[in-house]
Amino acid sequence: MCGIAGIIGSPVSLSLLPCIKKMTDVIRHRGPDDEGFVFFKPGQGRIWLYGGEDTPDSVYRAGLAYTPERPFSGQKHENATLALGHRRLSILDLSPAGHQPMCTPDRRYWIVYNGEIYNYLEIRDELIRKGYRFRSRSDTEVLLAAYVHWGTGALNRLVGMFAFAIYDRDEDWLFLARDFFGIKPLYYTVWPGGFAFASEIKALLTLPHVSRKLNPQRAYEYLRFGLTDHGEDTLFKDIQQLPVAHYLCVGLEGKESPQPVRYWDIDLSKKVDLPFGEAVARMKKLFLKNVELHLRSDVPVGAALSGGIDSSSIVMVMRQRHERSLDLHTFSYIAEDSSVNEEKWVDIVGKVARASTHKIRASPDQLLSDLDQLIHIQDEPFGSTSIYAQYLVMRLAAENGIKVMLDGQGADEILAGYLFYFGARMASLVRHGKVINAAHSLLKASKYPGVGLRSLLLHSGACLLSEALRNSARRLFGPSPVPLWLSQSWFSTHGITSPNYSTASRRDVLRQHLYRSVQIGLPSLLRYEDRNSMAHSIESRVPFLTPELVQFLFSLPEEYLISSNGTTKSLFREAMRGIVPDSILKRRDKIGFATPEEKWIRLLQPWVDSLLKNNTTRGIPALNLPGLHKTWQKALLGQKKFDFTMWRCINFIRWTAQYEVSHSTYP
Repeated sequence: MCGIAGIIGSPVSLSLLPCIKKMTDVIRHRGPDDEGFVFFKPGQGRIWLYGGEDTPDSVYRAGLAYTPERPFSGQKHENATLALGHRRLSILDLSPAGHQPMCTPDRRYWIVYNGEIYNYLEIRDELIRKGYRFRSRSDTEVLLAAYVHWGTGALNRLVGMFAFAIYDRDEDWLFLARDFFGIKPLYYTVWPGGFAFASEIKALLTLPHVSRKLNPQRAYEYLRFGLTDHGEDTLFKDIQQLPVAHYLCVGLEGKESPQPVRYWDIDLSKKVDLPFGEAVARMKKLFLKNVELHLRSDVPVGAALSGGIDSSSIVMVMRQRHERSLDLHTFSYIAEDSSVNEEKWVDIVGKVARASTHKIRASPDQLLSDLDQLIHIQDEPFGSTSIYAQYLVMRLAAENGIKVMLDGQGADEILAGYLFYFGARMASLVRHGKVINAAHSLLKASKYPGVGLRSLLLHSGACLLSEALRNSARRLFGPSPVPLWLSQSWFSTHGITSPNYSTASRRDVLRQHLYRSVQIGLPSLLRYEDRNSMAHSIESRVPFLTPELVQFLFSLPEEYLISSNGTTKSLFREAMRGIVPDSILKRRDKIGFATPEEKWIRLLQPWVDSLLKNNTTRGIPALNLPGLHKTWQKALLGQKKFDFTMWRCINFIRWTAQYEVSHSTYP
């Protein structure tokens, strides 16, 4: 797990050496164990290699083709037009042989890489049989050799999370790729005669060619709906992200604008006809294999434990697969509010798994103290304070010497774990002509905690409407597309449109909803996961998110996910029978690392009042301040149902100030 960066640019317009150093310095937290740089002058065959202040002395004595010559100390190479930089968090092969940037023995291919390839041992053995020889025990070298041998075909052989760049000196192009679900980040920016990429937005913002102008469409989607991180755009107009499961080829001559290419997608047309029992057995086998692969590490591994089914399953499988050899540590956030407190479930799992359990609590004052840091590490605004709980858990793990954490992120999006998926399932039954079954399931599901019959009916109905009818219903009965607290004139000026994710034409509505969640909702959760963990130099792994497991689940009948009696994750609950305590498997509530947001925001009223009156807030044209003040007062008086509106606005205001975001009028 690491931080990567690179620049293509004319030496006349950009001095690459100080720029790449500054980029990697601001993401040092992603890799404090080592750093390295390589500079190229294509056409002349020139290569310059350097280390840095964090490069261990042993790296300079390694004698490898990519061994740095000496530490970087302000040297100038005016002819260099390509720079690659790397910050290393050492997880596999802690020796100098794992240093990056790494190259092939002939120095043709060079790589900077962030992530883990969990099946690297299997791929390594296959490549050895084909004649390859390896100098390290790292997955980096295996990934590089796999690309050399199979080209882009290597991507679909990988099981892991990754964002990497490979420079081919013979072809004179840069190849960038991002993993199947967007677990690892990869941002880039293009300007006339130049291109740069990095693991985090803040690294790109150090470059003189990159503006801090706001992307109005993305600002609307965030403020109105809490949407971020999907697709290619970001909240910064000049910065894009490589979409999930895409690669990008960039020629150093800069003659063509780079266009992302998708290399993998979930195949919704693929169906697997398996009896429920056989599907359960297959699910169990795949999940156990995934956890085993995700445990490969040369440093201590721990687990985030909320007490829910997903994290509990990971912890229990970790213990089952390593009955005596694993010194198992779990880390949990414990809410003070009894309505979202899961401590009893955490204790049950911790005891059965014979784990050393570590717990942390938080207060509104702590949140206020850490909020600016939280906003800084996230790069873009976030939707709720629940990510603060995750931030605290990762910090606690780091304080206890853990460098790798396993987490249940992604399980709800592929197993239909959220309560709002009930409505989509009812809509599917209706579309298949099973109205009586739908009514029966509706009544059963409405009895679960947090689910009401009225909300189920409304959501099911919305899933069945065409987009035209949905728009009409929104106009008649729903909230305004541009509510009182947003500036309708500003968004209208910028041609903002509401996102359209209709599933009305699909028969398998639940399957389409899950697909949308993986494409639209999951990337933001994975961004939170990545930044919260890497802020504390921790590698966070998500065993549920592998192409094989996800494709399998999307190929199954919908009733295997939400049963006829309204049980969510039905298949997975059965697969974990005998491994996870029954009391956990019988849970029907859904909490996760939840925080008492309404209570906290009320306690922070003086701070919020002050924030809404400051100069930064007054300088944000997207907000309608009188309307925002009115919304805030109604929430305080209980005249408006509490939602995440205020948290989104608070984040947006503080983010604008921290990142000096420009809201100027666009040409």
